[in-house]
Amino acid sequence: MEVPRLELTGITKHYPGVLANDDVSLKVMPGEIHALLGENGAGKSTLVKFIYGAQKADAGRLRWEGQDRDVTNPSVARKLGIGMVFQHFSLFDAMTVEENIAVGISSELAKGSLAQRITEVSQQYGLLLEPDRYVHTLSVGERQRIEVVRCLLQGPSLLIMDEPTSVLTPQEVQDLFKTLRRLSDEGVSILYISHKLQEIKDLCHTATIMRMGKVVATCVPENETPRSMAEMMMGGNLVTPERIGKRSPGSARLKVKGLSVLSQHNHGVDLNDINFRVHGGEVLGVAGIAGNGQRELMDALSGEVLVDAADRVIIGDKQVGRSGPMERRIAGLGFVPEERLGHGAVPDMSLWENAFLSGAHPMDLLSKGFIRVKNAADYAGKIVKDFNVKTPGVENAAASLSGGNLQKFIFGRELLQSPDVIVALQPTWGVDAGSAAAIRQALINIADEGAAVLVISQDLEELFEVSDRIAVICEGELSRPYAVSDISVNEIGLLMAGIDLSARAEREP
Repeated sequence: MEVPRLELTGITKHYPGVLANDDVSLKVMPGEIHALLGENGAGKSTLVKFIYGAQKADAGRLRWEGQDRDVTNPSVARKLGIGMVFQHFSLFDAMTVEENIAVGISSELAKGSLAQRITEVSQQYGLLLEPDRYVHTLSVGERQRIEVVRCLLQGPSLLIMDEPTSVLTPQEVQDLFKTLRRLSDEGVSILYISHKLQEIKDLCHTATIMRMGKVVATCVPENETPRSMAEMMMGGNLVTPERIGKRSPGSARLKVKGLSVLSQHNHGVDLNDINFRVHGGEVLGVAGIAGNGQRELMDALSGEVLVDAADRVIIGDKQVGRSGPMERRIAGLGFVPEERLGHGAVPDMSLWENAFLSGAHPMDLLSKGFIRVKNAADYAGKIVKDFNVKTPGVENAAASLSGGNLQKFIFGRELLQSPDVIVALQPTWGVDAGSAAAIRQALINIADEGAAVLVISQDLEELFEVSDRIAVICEGELSRPYAVSDISVNEIGLLMAGIDLSARAEREP
């Protein structure tokens, strides 16, 4: 009888006010690609942190290749052959790709021509990286590649992957899957966490499903549908986002004209003559491969980067191209950035403090220069309630929330301010199926109420689900918008690759 590569028995972990893992047992066999599924806050990340030695369990046993092991820290895990790609990255912004990878691997692996090996591995796996690039110049998708490549350089026997494809393009996902299947064929075990259930069905041999800290089911993904797995995770029916009636777009609430911006990053992408309008009651989607100007566009729209003239960006009738973020919020703009921790929220601040930071003026949380603490706490509490954020309370730090729950909090914080315009970059990155559906429905609802909504995303399924029109950003240039009824996913993919559809149509018979 084959011995499991990894066997967990009775793993239990308490946090203040939360039972994160409740008597969890799990087996992963050699060469098996094993999915770990559950809603945000189900206990998945806590469990894999225990396996990797980043968290200590209160009770339970870990066996590695038939032997009891005490994995006290990540160094012990790596020596055993356990590697992990975290959902939230452990990277230093002021260091290069090579320097970041060197920090996270053994001194032996870090010696010699590390840059060359990074290039070779990244090319082999379709995760292109430039070793001399500084991390602060990289998109979230590119940062994620660092974590994947760093892990693969160590040749693990068990590879734990926490949302590894969240911001990868479909082609990049397929390239990664080829690599994972090859590793599986060679006997490497893979413990795979993802909210993209079609991926689980396509890739994984087995799935363990958690809910509220407990294992509630196991299944063979090949024999299930994404919906059936989502409903096992939720313990109920999955509601598909839908519109009530047909919208009639109103006047343009966000106008961008002649927007050209030099990237603030050495290896960033300059924006070149960006022009578009988003009308009240409309969702405009912007598709694109990571690193094609999405970050620069978000910075220019949010006010983190000021442009050359005030009239380049207009919210309602206010010219805000030379105005900062708070002035734009007062003008009616809400925005959800790509990075949750450190950008969307201050990690060590409580939820109510984070709610106050963006809601001070829109939600009237200041009185004669003093914070109205009770009002801020009530506001944070309403976000938690209305958007089903799993947390013991609003006094808890933002960093204590799972990635998906923090995303719901940030999203709710913006929407409850009733903005005239909402701009969201990768709004459902790393969010479970139920929460993603809720966020997409919220986007549709606020557009139905008359807001102008701009969604910048690499998830084409998401864009087709929520958008009225879709444009594509490629190398800092924005295509004209297409009505979703007039263009296919394949055609959007061609535009993302820089192929001119009009020129292509002229060549075809």
